Amino acid sequence: MAVPLSEVVALLEGLYPPGTAQSWDRVGLVTGDPAQPVERILLAVDPTLAVIDEASTLGADLLLTHHPLLLRGIHSVATTFAKGASVTKLVVADIALYVAHTNADVAERGVSAALTSALGLAEVVPLAVEEGMPLGRVGLLPAPMTLRAFAEHLASVLPAAPGGIRVAGPAEALVRRVAVLGGAGDSLFDAVRASGADVYVTADLRHHPALEAREEARGGIPYLIDAGHWASESLWLHAVEHDLRDRLGDAVEIVHSAICTDPWSFVVRPG
Repeated sequence: MAVPLSEVVALLEGLYPPGTAQSWDRVGLVTGDPAQPVERILLAVDPTLAVIDEASTLGADLLLTHHPLLLRGIHSVATTFAKGASVTKLVVADIALYVAHTNADVAERGVSAALTSALGLAEVVPLAVEEGMPLGRVGLLPAPMTLRAFAEHLASVLPAAPGGIRVAGPAEALVRRVAVLGGAGDSLFDAVRASGADVYVTADLRHHPALEAREEARGGIPYLIDAGHWASESLWLHAVEHDLRDRLGDAVEIVHSAICTDPWSFVVRPG
């Protein structure tokens, strides 16, 4: 069985309307013919060369990723460049690429929502609103727990990544109100403070913004957890799979990428 790519695109645009993406973003269909049949979909966070090879090996007709392949302007698609090689591999293998990025971040069942669900948060509200769309979420744990226990709980629901989870704050401090933002989130520290969150779960926390945030907190809340970009956004793929299966039934096979696209390979700790 198979369905036209145009039908899958229509479903995805219903789940993640392109108009809800941030103005700087590039989402939607990148390669592919809307009339081509889709029998197998590969889900991944990043459209790396290795993931595209994986899609080709699996015989996938559609690669659905969170991060864009062509976010910034390029002037060549020659295979001497990684972007050109990626586009060429997709076209030669007849693989469509579809991207749902910031429109998936803000969706009701999007990236941040997947994090809140995995953590069991209740009374969830948006963390901030940008360009009219809700960014991140804030909610309550069922009961207070120590920061260390919470970080261990987070580690248990996220896929393992080489960089692990970094925590800023006293291990025995109690936390209950949790702010989350999948992916890079050190631009929202003001919103986190305003939310009254005890701990903020995000990724890509740079030295100076994170240090300044801890200085402003004077050792108190909000504590910080850097869960890694790839890991913090991977949970969304399960929601995508569920929603596509609910609408497409058995007409299409859906597969999760087996490749960790975190750019780091391993960590060496001094001593």
